[in-house]
Amino acid sequence: MAIPFLAHIPFVEHLGFELTRFENGFADITYTPKPEHLNSFNVTHGGATMTLMDVTMAHAARSLQVEQGLVTIEMKTSFMQAALGTLTAKGRVLHRSATMAFTEATMFDDQGRACAHASGTFKYIKKLPVDAKSIQELNPKSSE
Repeated sequence: MAIPFLAHIPFVEHLGFELTRFENGFADITYTPKPEHLNSFNVTHGGATMTLMDVTMAHAARSLQVEQGLVTIEMKTSFMQAALGTLTAKGRVLHRSATMAFTEATMFDDQGRACAHASGTFKYIKKLPVDAKSIQELNPKSSE
């Protein structure tokens, strides 16, 4: 069963990600790639895979402090095999400091095979800087 995302993230909505776990430093997101998300080999494009891993790790970190957002500081991804069918990324927080979260995620295909693994560092933020004099609040999820 899908859990609503706390923030409006247009790119995530476009890709069709579904948050299925969001608690205690863990997050799972399921994704069924559309034809336009495939590469020339007819498998999930690496950019879509990396986005799935990034969002999963960020949500694992955000599950520990929901009132703040996160920005990705760094991310490393290893591609192990072609990603076909419905994909599920499972992320967790390895360590958390006052302002940073150190995370990892593994993405599995619908046969349960690990297709990619990532590690990432995220910084907790309250507001996003727009320029030297102004800030932007995080996009709230609209109540449609």
